[in-house]
Amino acid sequence: MAKLTKKQKEAHSKLEKDKLYSLEEAAALVKEITKTKFDASVDLAVRLGVDPRKANQMVRGVVTLPHGTGKDVKVLALVTPDKEAEAQEAGADYVGLDEYLEKIKGGWTDVDVIITMPSVMGKLGPLGRVLGPRGLMPNPKTGTVTMDVAKAVGEVKAGKIDFKVDKTGIVHAAIGKASFPAEKIKDNAQELLDTLTKLKPTAAKGVYMKSIFMSSTMSPSIQLDPKSI
Repeated sequence: MAKLTKKQKEAHSKLEKDKLYSLEEAAALVKEITKTKFDASVDLAVRLGVDPRKANQMVRGVVTLPHGTGKDVKVLALVTPDKEAEAQEAGADYVGLDEYLEKIKGGWTDVDVIITMPSVMGKLGPLGRVLGPRGLMPNPKTGTVTMDVAKAVGEVKAGKIDFKVDKTGIVHAAIGKASFPAEKIKDNAQELLDTLTKLKPTAAKGVYMKSIFMSSTMSPSIQLDPKSI
């Protein structure tokens, strides 16, 4: 096992062994134990009592964090010419169609979210091998395939994120930055947890939220008390 640095030891010393923290406590503590020189991301990892291999227990959705993610999200709008001005005014970083499809074919994926229109999806199909593994393929379920391009771009820029339970039953999501006030971290985390609660599959039996951990980049994890949520 690698030796802990002085800062890591200090961070670990502030965590009480086997204690389950409230969301409010965790939001304050994650700021205290983050010692990076850059503005670290704050993440939430929620283990759900579901079997993702079964279609009726898949948990996937979107949530608009009340205080945003703190990240400058790069948005590519793949739209027809009549929608270009709308996408640009809404704040899309890249707007166009065929020229960007060619760039993606060449391996370019320097964006965080791609928003497109139903009529364009046929052209994106062949690019699934490039976009799929990077989580960039637009999907109507997450609101990234729509005729209301301006609304979709605006929501993503304002802090809308999509999430999906992984094959181990865990949902991972970035909920802000360590520079956020503790109250904003708490609000964003609460919004995600509330959304997950609403998405509980009827087929899921027993305890739904099995464990919840909050951490920042390179910090130890803080375990939350699911009963306090």
